[in-house]
Order: sequence, then structure tokens, then C-alpha cells
Amino acid sequence: MSKLSNVTTSIFTVMSKMAAEYNAINLSQGFPNFPVDERLTDIVARLSKEDVHQYTPMAGYPLLMNKIAALTQSSYKRTIKPDLELLVTAGATQGIFTSILALVKENDEVIILDPSYDSYESPVLLCKAKPVRVPLNDDYTPNWETIEKACSAKSRMIIINNPHNPTGKILNEADFLQLEKILSKYPDIIVLSDEVYEYITFEEKHISAHTKSFLLDRCIMVSSFGKSFHITGWKIGYTIAPEYLMKEIKKVHQFLVFSVNSISQFAISEYLDVVDANLLGKFYQEKRDYFQKLLKNSKFELKPCEGTYFQVASYANISDEDDVTFCKNLIINHGVAAIPISTFYSDHKDQKLIRFCFAKDDFTLESAAKKLCDI
Repeated sequence: MSKLSNVTTSIFTVMSKMAAEYNAINLSQGFPNFPVDERLTDIVARLSKEDVHQYTPMAGYPLLMNKIAALTQSSYKRTIKPDLELLVTAGATQGIFTSILALVKENDEVIILDPSYDSYESPVLLCKAKPVRVPLNDDYTPNWETIEKACSAKSRMIIINNPHNPTGKILNEADFLQLEKILSKYPDIIVLSDEVYEYITFEEKHISAHTKSFLLDRCIMVSSFGKSFHITGWKIGYTIAPEYLMKEIKKVHQFLVFSVNSISQFAISEYLDVVDANLLGKFYQEKRDYFQKLLKNSKFELKPCEGTYFQVASYANISDEDDVTFCKNLIINHGVAAIPISTFYSDHKDQKLIRFCFAKDDFTLESAAKKLCDI
């Protein structure tokens, strides 16, 4: 009997496979297609010939952990104890999965805000806990009244994703005030803050859970070097949590992964000495603006994008098809792959919206936009 009977092949896998089959331009799955920084590849080339190929300590390469602590201090003015509050993970998804398995028990409830990343629900189900899916407002702002009504004595965790995938929405100060009010009423709820796009925000600055004192003793923060440094295939991220939570997370991590691959940890440790992650926002804002300019004369209606490298667009002026069918036909008939937003909802809410990834080189964006403008 399946433990995940309702889980099927990921929509990202489906669309990327179709894109390959039809030789379509893949703006569906969220990975960049431009070269990695030569400074990083040069570091890797040199390290590959050095003695860096054996296990690192379970929690992470100590020098990298100290660099992460320094990055957290410089970015958010938060001081952490790397040996007690930090864990290097095999990608952010593993950090999320491990945290949920470690901290959520049978019959607990976990509040997930829809549309939501598809990796949140499965570990909750494996814990024999209940995912409580709460929809965001139509403009993708949180409906805190609805969220509070979803809370109960069984609530163990609230998952927030900021900046938000798939919509590009970011939380503001008022949102954190509302979250604080809810947590004051439910002292047993912990927060999992998925911040993998933390350095990719545009006009408005990202507000991290790291900066909120009321969250520091009851929040797990998840970050991604893969997203920040255009190296998604490396699958390396990190998780920061107070010691009493991290102690439990490490118990699961040591048997699930034990330690993350060594050469990536050594390489990123060196790379952090020469790279400025805060420049990512400017880099991707230029990508966003260029992609929006290219689609200006299309029939798509582009929605606001405050962060991430995803652009949500309405195709309501083009077709009455449901969004999954539209995306499949977009690949087959027009040679561009996108992601249907309904797949991020538990009830598959269809608003004629799709998601494009603009983390691509200019030639790819131009080629895709030409096809999209011809529709």
C-alpha cells in the first residue's frame, strides 16, 4: 500500500520532459541556462585535485559553516552559533523534508499556504500528520484571518515561502505583525520559513524571518546556494534553527544524508570570499524587466513580480482552456514550456495563470518571447 497514494509525477518533470520531446524552449523548470561564474568553476577545478573528497563532519564543513554565520550576520545582523544552530543540507528541499520529519508528529497539523511548492505536503503525509491548505488572496497576499481560523491546538507548524514561488510575492512588515499575533495565541506552533530566493528581490527589500526577534526561538530558516549562485544541480543549501530544534533535525539528517558532498562545501566556502550575493537582485531585476519588455506586445497579461526569477502571466485573453491543457498545447503548438499555476493548489484552482522562468540568457528569452508574441 502506497504511503503517498495521491502523489504523482511532479509537474516540473512532466513539462520538462515534454519540452525535450517537442524541442521546446523550457521556461518551466526553475533552473538558469547561463554559465556559472568562472571564479567558482576555477575553484572547483583546482579543488578537484586536492584532498577534499572524503566525508565532511555531519553538520557541514566547519569553515563553510563559519562563512555562513558571517553571511547571516552581514545580511541580517543575526548572530548564530554555527556548531549548534546550523546544518548544511543536500539542497533546500532536503532541509525542508528533514525539518518536517524531525518536528512533526502523527495527527499534528501543518498549515501550508496555497499556491505552494509541491515538496511541502509529502513529508507531512509521511509523518501521518494533516496538511491544512489555506489559499492566499487572489493577489497572493496572505489572508491572515483565514490563516488564524485554520490554527488549532493540533497545529504544529506554519510554512511560509518568502519570496514566494510560484508568484514572486514578498511578505511585508504588516504580514509579520499578523504572524506574530497568531503565534502569540498558539505558543506551540513553529514556523518553517522557506527563503531560497532571499537574495532575489527587486523594488522592495526582502524581509527575512532572521530579522524578527519573535521568530528566532521558534523558526527554521531554509536557504539555497543552488538558487543564489546559479548551481541548482549541486543541490546544496543550509538550515538555521534554534539549538533545541536543530538538535532534532540533525537526528534525522544523520541517517538520511549524514553529510553533504564535500567538494561543493569546500568550493562554496572559498567562493563566499569573492562573491556578493546582494548583487543578485539587480541581476535578476534586469532579466525580469527585459522579459516583460519582450512580452509587452503579446496577449499575455503579466502579473506583478516582486522577487524570485518567475513571472506569472494570465492567458485569459488567448484561450478558455484549463491551464494544464494550455501549457501542454503551448509546448506542442508553439514551442515554449511553462508551468500551470493550478498545480500549486490542493484543489487545482484554475485562474488561467501560468508561470515562466526568466533565469535564462537573453537569446533564450528573445526566442521564447517571439513565439509567445505570435500567439
